[in-house]
Amino acid sequence: MKPTLLILAAGMGSRYGGLKQVDSVGPSGEAIIEYSIYDAIRAGFGKVVFVIRESIEEAFKEKFANKFDDKIEVAYVFQEFETPIKGIEHFPPREKPWGTGHAVLVAQNAIQEPFVVINADDYYGEEAFKTIADFLRTQSRPDHNAMVGFVLKNTLSDNGTVSRGVCEMDENGYLTDVVERLKVEKSGNTVRCQTEEGEPMELDENSLVSMNLWGFHPDVFETIRKMFVDFVADNQDNPRAEFYIPLVVNHQIKTGESKYKVLSSDEVWYGVTYKEDKETVQQAFAKFVEAGKYPPNLWA
Repeated sequence: MKPTLLILAAGMGSRYGGLKQVDSVGPSGEAIIEYSIYDAIRAGFGKVVFVIRESIEEAFKEKFANKFDDKIEVAYVFQEFETPIKGIEHFPPREKPWGTGHAVLVAQNAIQEPFVVINADDYYGEEAFKTIADFLRTQSRPDHNAMVGFVLKNTLSDNGTVSRGVCEMDENGYLTDVVERLKVEKSGNTVRCQTEEGEPMELDENSLVSMNLWGFHPDVFETIRKMFVDFVADNQDNPRAEFYIPLVVNHQIKTGESKYKVLSSDEVWYGVTYKEDKETVQQAFAKFVEAGKYPPNLWA
């Protein structure tokens, strides 16, 4: 069975100042998301599911309509603050989205096969998709999931701080914890972040970090649903609380429900956290095209 690509594209883009999910960075107007889909098709994925907000549906379909429909099955699902979830009768009022775990959960009815989760505005590279697709085809089980870890120094922005989930692993390369580090940035020849107390802390630049490239067996949906029901109940009075994917992963690891194999990638990450990142990303894709890694027009 071919794996499915689930793309989280419902973000607000507040730091970027616009709808970065569809912003053009390729030489023929391609968005970053299109390179991920192109790489997924080459790696043997059979379907792509977009998680978006209803308010951006028109912009998405205008950008991507008929570009790759003949190459891969395409579906859309919506993530809203009050998207119905079995087990939740009423959602508390809030303005902030519920987070990446909830974004995965709203796609439950669209996915019955092993699947990969990615961010819409991150470039992961062809090898990362081949690696995770091979894992899902040959090793995916309810108790055996995976993630692709990227080298920290390859994932930083020159234009501001970022958040990164630093991976801790056992001797066999299985994840033991994902520790969220905030305000990560280059500082001279080192990489620094801030602790929860606001104190500076140095990080190993060669650490593996999560860039939200996860490989899941579809049984994970029920675990996510149960955890999200409890999360909403516990956060009725906290309108800024967010339900992140690593909460689910760490729960499954700690309870023994699932192991997570860490598959490493040396690819250099490119993304558009800030508006100033766009020029760097455009230059990178121009070089990829010049080197023959991608055609000048992905879908010609």
